[in-house]
Amino acid sequence: MKILKTYFIFLSFLFAFGCNKNETDQEKDEKDTTTPPDPIAENSPIESSFFATAYIEQKSTYDPASDGDLWPSAWANDDILYSANGDGKGFNLNAEWSDIVFNKISGNPENENIIGERIASGNQLGQVWSDPAFFNRKPTGLTAVDGTLYMAVQDLVSEGPNIFNEVPSATILKSDDKGETWEWDQNRPMFTNHNFTTIFFLDYGKGGGDNIFDEYVYAYGMDNNWRDSFSDVVPDPTELYLARIPNDEVLDISKWEFYTGNLDGSDSWSAPGMLEERQPVLVDEERRYSNSNNFSVISQGSVVYNKAVDRYIYTSWTEYTFEFYEAPKPWGPWKLFLSKDFGPYPWTDTNFGGYATTIPSKFISNDGKKMWVSSSTFTGGVEYYNMSFRKLWVSLHDENQSPENNKNNQNLAFSPDLTEVAPITAGGVENSDLTIINDNELDQEICSKRADNRVNNYWGYTFAKPYKFNEVTYHTGEISSNGGWFKNLRVQVRQDFEWVDVENTQISPDYSYDMEVESDAEYQLKFDEIWGDGIRIIGIPGGSTSFTSIRELEVFYK
Repeated sequence: MKILKTYFIFLSFLFAFGCNKNETDQEKDEKDTTTPPDPIAENSPIESSFFATAYIEQKSTYDPASDGDLWPSAWANDDILYSANGDGKGFNLNAEWSDIVFNKISGNPENENIIGERIASGNQLGQVWSDPAFFNRKPTGLTAVDGTLYMAVQDLVSEGPNIFNEVPSATILKSDDKGETWEWDQNRPMFTNHNFTTIFFLDYGKGGGDNIFDEYVYAYGMDNNWRDSFSDVVPDPTELYLARIPNDEVLDISKWEFYTGNLDGSDSWSAPGMLEERQPVLVDEERRYSNSNNFSVISQGSVVYNKAVDRYIYTSWTEYTFEFYEAPKPWGPWKLFLSKDFGPYPWTDTNFGGYATTIPSKFISNDGKKMWVSSSTFTGGVEYYNMSFRKLWVSLHDENQSPENNKNNQNLAFSPDLTEVAPITAGGVENSDLTIINDNELDQEICSKRADNRVNNYWGYTFAKPYKFNEVTYHTGEISSNGGWFKNLRVQVRQDFEWVDVENTQISPDYSYDMEVESDAEYQLKFDEIWGDGIRIIGIPGGSTSFTSIRELEVFYK
């Protein structure tokens, strides 16, 4: 999918170096707006309270030598990870380009020793059902049932004004020899008319062995397109569907049973083959950047069962964000636990998102608290068009915990463990990684970047357990007429997953709320004692380009 979309061709030339950004008058006007954020869509899942913290790296940190995108994967019974890519060369950079490539992979991103081998490509991996002048094949899902592999392949528009914006058909392929050869019904696709045509399988671990509950393969499906249809040639996907299939009948559409239950997790299933009776397991009509791009949030990603924490995790995305959901069952109820905004283009090598987010079960830690997320990107000024990995850390919320910390001079935010203390901000950052705000050093600064439709910018933390607080120390970065300072500033803590203002805040020295705020200065914000499992400073960013800067944010109970 290595093609620039029309609406961001010019954005690739608008690079911002450091924190002293320069923008057009139009962009300045857009940033200075005080219009409040859009209300939450009527049909969107509630925020999850399962994870106390969730932190994902601002960039990929391991990039094995490979070429392509999408990378659905399956961990087979031979302990090999198998993965397919679209539009590239896969794990053989000397091979010919293909619209679809199948690979076998050994190693682990934790040890930075991944080695891959390309074993099939092109017409070995299905056929194009639509007009080949305008469509090609894309892998969307892969699963292993003991030693058998199943792969979902769709037709995606590859040329013309609707490029990447329509998926009319899809089918399933089967391999009994670990991807060397594949079989499928060559007479007709299994799914047509834009229905259930983006398919990804539930990843139940090595050979599907973590499914101790039943004898089914689970397949999630989306209608119309694999993500927001930028040209609106088809409706944007806002619903995620689910089917279950007997383990040995995956190629037989007449054996597929489709979810017909509700969104609250009460499951029921259609008679075999009754696609038209399907009901969604997840509906999210929320939009990101609705005042400009209006991205829908349901996209091709992956669903993995994290056995250690007994949770199903769906990794979705938009052009500028990651959108991650969790559920106690394959059918829900699904709740949003992380919306990570990387900001609009241009991106930099220290801050970028990606598309087709997947979590291979093979790379989940034994305690389930660290996962590796794969995604690709080639837009907005950066190129990581490979099987690119970054880490995701989580901790579990315990509603029965109470704050037990005593008054002392300990900086509660200082911790190298990202499951215990997770830095947070409203959008993307520039210059460095977000973790510098709690590294106990003042040698680096970072700056905020425009975030969705938010008026406010914030810097802060969520914690794996609650604490008592009464003070934060904010170390500013560079201040100029362009920005770096807050027009107003307050402190909030998170209680029961709601952010509330602290009371009686006193700032020392005085904070002027304009460009007279000192660069590289220390401001103490003291307030009445309060408890919470998150804390942040928040306000409207100032300056001609509306951003804030920071070197460190310390948190105390003194």
